[in-house]
Amino acid sequence: MIPVDHAMKLELIIENYGLMEAEEYFMNLPDSAAKKAAYLGLLRGYVRYRDTTKAEALMVKLYDLGLVASPHPFNEMMKLYLLTCEYRKVPLVIQQMKRNKIPCNVLSYNLWMNACSEEEGYGIAAVETVFRQMQNDKNVEVGWSSLATLANVYKKAEQPKKAILVLKDAEKKLSTCNRLGYFFLITLYASLKDKEGVLRLWEASKAVGERISCANYICILTCLVKLGDILQAERIFSEWESNCQKYDIRVSNVLLGAYVRDGLMEEAESLHLHTLQKGGCPNYKTMEILVEGYVNRKKIDEAIIAMKRALSMTKNCHWRPPHGLMLAIVESLEKDGNLEYANKYITDIHNFGLASLPLYKILLRMHLYANKPPFHILKMMDEEKVEMDDETHSIVKAFTL
Repeated sequence: MIPVDHAMKLELIIENYGLMEAEEYFMNLPDSAAKKAAYLGLLRGYVRYRDTTKAEALMVKLYDLGLVASPHPFNEMMKLYLLTCEYRKVPLVIQQMKRNKIPCNVLSYNLWMNACSEEEGYGIAAVETVFRQMQNDKNVEVGWSSLATLANVYKKAEQPKKAILVLKDAEKKLSTCNRLGYFFLITLYASLKDKEGVLRLWEASKAVGERISCANYICILTCLVKLGDILQAERIFSEWESNCQKYDIRVSNVLLGAYVRDGLMEEAESLHLHTLQKGGCPNYKTMEILVEGYVNRKKIDEAIIAMKRALSMTKNCHWRPPHGLMLAIVESLEKDGNLEYANKYITDIHNFGLASLPLYKILLRMHLYANKPPFHILKMMDEEKVEMDDETHSIVKAFTL
């Protein structure tokens, strides 16, 4: 194995087995060349797990080994301090770089600006000072990412006019070979409620040679939905449908969610049927959106069917239905006095290991009102080790009176 192979293997170990195994692998590397290639992967692992203590200790070891000769490890440390909200440590990293004559790169300046914007007592003036230093650095070219960082700082400081002026400068720096910058700026324009900027950059992005991806369509649709322009979103959705090679349900989910949030349930159901006819495969998010719509419209039978379909998808992903939605269905069943449906529904929820005390409490109340024994409910609660509160104890005690 050559050094770069060790670096790749270490990153795979972190991904599949965690940091402890990666640390052991790093310590047992045969020579300094292998360690030099792999240390950055280990440091990134500490950043990912937000382990400040180990990251700082590794940096000390790297100094001793003479391996800190580029801005990359310093950038990783700044990322870590931003993730852990230790903003004051970021300028200290910059000072360390200067002492060691390590030049800042674009990412270094961007991270430094972000830290200054977050730290209380620094503010806009500090960010602008850093930006001017960047402009005066002959080794660094100010690109769209740095201007977007500055615009985002102005946005957070509630200075939208300045933010938009900076974004317009950022547009001039965009590449005609890659769409990443376009959609980063589109998202910022949307957050500033500048629909003209969103649509202008959307059209400009089409000049990039590569195919517009589903992720790009999801981004533009999400931005238009946030801006309340459903008609434009529908137009662009139709454009995507006419060009897509494979029907990606995540794209239609954006429009589906917009219909449900606006109370347009007929349009949502129509879109859902349309996607099925087009060969779209509903995912858990599709069903969650429909459940929300049905609950809002008090169509509880349809909500339960959609929830069951969503639950059947939990085996293959980490998604779990929002507790509020599950609870809303049971509350409606209680209001209607539908004990049979409530029993079936909560049993299904229990079988997926997702039941909770509030759900069981409602079912216990319904059984008490109907004067029916709650033995199966208590058994399910015992299986899930659900602890009773005082109110639940009172309900259970009422059965014996």
